[in-house]
Amino acid sequence: MPERESSSPQHDPDARLGDLFENLPDPSQQSPTVDNTPPAPGSRRAAREAAAAQAPGAQAPVPEPQEPGSDDDASTRALPVTGPAQSSDMRADDSATRGGDHVSAARDGVPTSDADRDGASAPVVAGAALPATAAAGAAGSGGRLEDLFHAHTDEDSGSRPPKKKKRRTGCLVALIIVLAVIGGIVGTGIWAWNTYGDKISDALGWGEPADWEPGIASGEVLVTVQEGDTGSPVSTALYEAGVTRTDEVFYDYLVKENIAVTFYPGIYRLQEKMTAEAALEALQDPANKLENSASVGEGATIESSLPGMAESLGMPIEDLQAAVDADPATYGVTAQSLEGWLFPAVYTFDPGVTATQVIQRMVDRTKESLDAAGVPAEDAQRVLTIASIIQREGLTADFPKVSRVIQNRLDIDMKLQMDSTAQYGYGSLHEGVVSSSAEALEDPNDWNTYVHTGLPITPIASPSDAAIDAAMHPADGPWLYFVTINLATGETQFSVTYEEHLQGVEKWEKWCQENPDGGCSAG
Repeated sequence: MPERESSSPQHDPDARLGDLFENLPDPSQQSPTVDNTPPAPGSRRAAREAAAAQAPGAQAPVPEPQEPGSDDDASTRALPVTGPAQSSDMRADDSATRGGDHVSAARDGVPTSDADRDGASAPVVAGAALPATAAAGAAGSGGRLEDLFHAHTDEDSGSRPPKKKKRRTGCLVALIIVLAVIGGIVGTGIWAWNTYGDKISDALGWGEPADWEPGIASGEVLVTVQEGDTGSPVSTALYEAGVTRTDEVFYDYLVKENIAVTFYPGIYRLQEKMTAEAALEALQDPANKLENSASVGEGATIESSLPGMAESLGMPIEDLQAAVDADPATYGVTAQSLEGWLFPAVYTFDPGVTATQVIQRMVDRTKESLDAAGVPAEDAQRVLTIASIIQREGLTADFPKVSRVIQNRLDIDMKLQMDSTAQYGYGSLHEGVVSSSAEALEDPNDWNTYVHTGLPITPIASPSDAAIDAAMHPADGPWLYFVTINLATGETQFSVTYEEHLQGVEKWEKWCQENPDGGCSAG
């Protein structure tokens, strides 16, 4: 144990007094004056005089020198002390008095609290009293003995306010919590906007308007209205032609205004960027209907197309039927029939056109598509047959994969087993349902690929450019099966094995059960 902690330190009074007088400031040349004015009640001066008067053996307080024009608080300034003015024992004593909030006893006569130090007039250090002149000088300057050995702290001198206790850790934690809360709010807002942004915008009027502004319509487009079309399909046709701004705005307009309208089949001349109201007026204006026009839909058959063609052209259907029943060689086609050779498009004709001219125009358009796809003339009938199945069986995006399944099955002499072929041969292709009846699947007609291996004897519908191209360029893949598992979206599963295909069939059956009116079967 160090000596200073195990035994009482020995002091040298002479050395201490010498250090004391060495650190005293130079005497002022100004003669001190005595201030006999009674101290203000409650001031520090009054407290010191009261404490000095109560101390045992205390002498009369020595008057404090006052400079002219100075205030009473100037007398309380401590004398600066330089150099080592205290021993280790006194530093230990002083630290003992400062180490706690309340110390009840003083060591070696040193006051243990600020109040005691303020009231003491003649402190004693290590049992040695100061000479009268030193005590008088200390008292005259308003200082204390402890002030000679310790410089005033900021709290004692009053030169600066007490330092506030830093709470960096607490602030950091609070900042992290605030940032986390803000981040959560922002993240939730982003998710909500990405998920429901369109609906929110529509509800608040922030989104793009559903209809075009009046007065900006321009150009010319042709819109085909099919036999039996109602508001919803006409609304879609207008949107696809670029007439209306959104798919449902025309139909929503009819519902909102409670308008009952009958749409007559034909081809109508309209403009781009029309309002729903203006589009309806154009469709009801007989002047906008092209009398010498006709159309064939993608995936349509001759049987389904002829009635609309006859009505829009103002031509007897018997004339058109005779034209298509003629020898295909009349139109430069080597085929059993013209099924699949009437290209799906909208046609306009000069007045006085004949039925044969109408059919010839449609066959020529098919030849143009075959040439564009690079189909050899001798292979035209085969490509059109494959393309017609592709057109009826899949979405445009899936055309190349459907083509691959057909080709993979043909390569291994596997029956195609396409429902569209069975339905065409049985006469139920346009019933509007996907699944085939047992009678259609078992009928031994020449188009039923459930019964016969290989392709049907003719195309089963009019294929588009995309279907013809897919027939010529199937996608790469090992698939042998496919099934549409969601008729609303057209989502289709392609499989390599029969087990995988059965899983897809289960998904389709489940969707059909959940959507009894979805078009899975006739009921």
